[in-house]
Amino acid sequence: MHLYDDDIPKESVDRDTVNMLMENSAVGLVITAFLFSGLIFFFQPTDSSVSQIKLSLLFAMAITLFARWVDSFYWRKRLRGTEFNPTPALLRFSVGLIATGTIWALYTTLLYDSMGMIELAVTMVVIANMAAGGSTFLAPSKILVVFYETVLILPISVCALFNNDEFFVLGVFGIVFWAGLFASAFRYNNFFIKTVQLKAKNMMLVEQMKRERQQTDRVNQLLRNTNQRLDDVNGSLEMKVQKRTEDLFRLSNHDPLTSLLNRNGLLKHMNPLLEKTKAVDGTFAVLFVDLDGFKQVNDSLGHKIGDIVLTEIAQRLSKYCETNLLARWGGDEFVALLPYVTVDIAKTVAHAMRSGIAIPVTANKNQITLDATIGIAMFPEHGHTAMDLIQHADLTMYDQKRRQRGSVGVFNEALHDEVKREQRLCERLRNAIDNDELCVHYQPIINVNTNALSSVEALLRWSCDGENITPDVFIPLAERSGMMPEIGAWVLNRALIDLSHWSASDAMCLSVNVSIAQLLDDEFIKILDNALQTTQVAPQRLSLEVTESVFANDEELVTQRLQGLVRRGVKISIDDFGTGYSSLFRLQTMPFNFIKIDRSFVKNTSEESDTIIRATLLMAKEFGCETIAEGIETEQQFKHLAMLGTDYLQGFYFAKPMKLEDLKNWYNEKN
Repeated sequence: MHLYDDDIPKESVDRDTVNMLMENSAVGLVITAFLFSGLIFFFQPTDSSVSQIKLSLLFAMAITLFARWVDSFYWRKRLRGTEFNPTPALLRFSVGLIATGTIWALYTTLLYDSMGMIELAVTMVVIANMAAGGSTFLAPSKILVVFYETVLILPISVCALFNNDEFFVLGVFGIVFWAGLFASAFRYNNFFIKTVQLKAKNMMLVEQMKRERQQTDRVNQLLRNTNQRLDDVNGSLEMKVQKRTEDLFRLSNHDPLTSLLNRNGLLKHMNPLLEKTKAVDGTFAVLFVDLDGFKQVNDSLGHKIGDIVLTEIAQRLSKYCETNLLARWGGDEFVALLPYVTVDIAKTVAHAMRSGIAIPVTANKNQITLDATIGIAMFPEHGHTAMDLIQHADLTMYDQKRRQRGSVGVFNEALHDEVKREQRLCERLRNAIDNDELCVHYQPIINVNTNALSSVEALLRWSCDGENITPDVFIPLAERSGMMPEIGAWVLNRALIDLSHWSASDAMCLSVNVSIAQLLDDEFIKILDNALQTTQVAPQRLSLEVTESVFANDEELVTQRLQGLVRRGVKISIDDFGTGYSSLFRLQTMPFNFIKIDRSFVKNTSEESDTIIRATLLMAKEFGCETIAEGIETEQQFKHLAMLGTDYLQGFYFAKPMKLEDLKNWYNEKN
């Protein structure tokens, strides 16, 4: 009989059953002998016939238990742990158990009538405990456990039910206990079956593993020779892998051009340094170094020369701090860490770095002189994290570059407050259009020959919480935050709408500033066309002001956009002419109608400024375009620029930028 799966042999199951029964039999035999002898000798009957029956049953039980003990001893010495035939052993155990149970049944039935109340109660307790123990010990065999519990409990329970009304309740309890033991025994039997199943399957798996292991050993034996031959190759490969790993680490943590740390590598070195410095309550400085004039090197001499310069600068900076504390942050920016220094020492090192950078660099017969602007942030005074310190040092450098190139600055709370203010303004600027905080003012542009209003320049104004934010503050914010295309589109639409509603002069033109972000925006031309079509303003009345710096980005794309505007009839004006770079070259490539002479040349009354203005007027005439001088504030400037031959003038001398209604009043009063 198989317990369950066909792949588990019956013999294996029976052997496990015998082993489980025999393992528990010794204890059961001792307990049975003790309890049975106790019942015989503890309760001495007065009737000689009853005594004769007890002695006969005791003798039979002794013979039976002795035979079972001999069988158990034989199993422990000869069979346990071997692959024995389980059938004879199981048969012997079953016969011994049946004999034991039968003797118990005879004892309870033959002696029931002679038992007193105490003897009967003790006997039922003993029988119940024997049955309860048997339900566990005999669980491996469902047949044996059913037989044993039945012959122990059922006879005495039946006698109690039918022979004496006083013990009727005990008989009922005995029957119920008998049924309950069955349920318990069956659970133990199921557990045993699952255990045997698991053991059998495990043994099968072990055997399978042994076979597979043997097969593996044979294969391994065949592979050993091959592995031996591969050892040398593997050794070589390990060296290559190690070298490749080192190369990958170096590439991911070092700048390939200068061999300095990159951003990732610097942060990996900086974070442990922060922890060490915190532990000793120390300080260290973060220096953010930005090269001044390097962009011109790339633009004029090429990136190959620029790479040579960067490599040389990196070597020079390495003299002022440890190599693993110096990084190329990106482009022409470097970050240096100075552990355990004061702010004065950090400033001294920064000035020494500037001096080292300022030494001319010779690259392919080109002598190049640079300078550097350096921002300093101190730990823990100016920040507690790596990124905070680097950002504060970067911010300080940027602010220092705006104030004075080629200088050293230290982060301070005022600068921090300024940054917070910029952040607040930047957030407010995002909603300035929706909150109706933006407006357009207009400044007249006067024709020198007729002294009449020729056009107006649209100038954006922003009022935030009652504070008038100047364009030189919010325009850079809009450009840095990417809001310039949206704001520029709003200004263009607003100005064209205002122009279309003012019928003072159909010939009057409108000048609107356009940023590089707008020109590079793919939607700019579409926005312009829609605005012109909606307002019905002729394109010839619109002039878009751009600076030469727009070509510093995507020159080809910017040129295409400007040519597209010219084809539509829109005029182009070069703003702040002479303050950008490569001015003469740009005049050859970009389409334009006006050149605006920057106010810096107007304010400076020196002969050198006049020379520049005359040269600009001459170039404008050669290129067939007109000139506009801005920043006219006095009558002397007005007459002087008119005498030099400027076509149009603009400035406070004529009128300040004003709202549309004020412009209309100014125009009516002037006429």
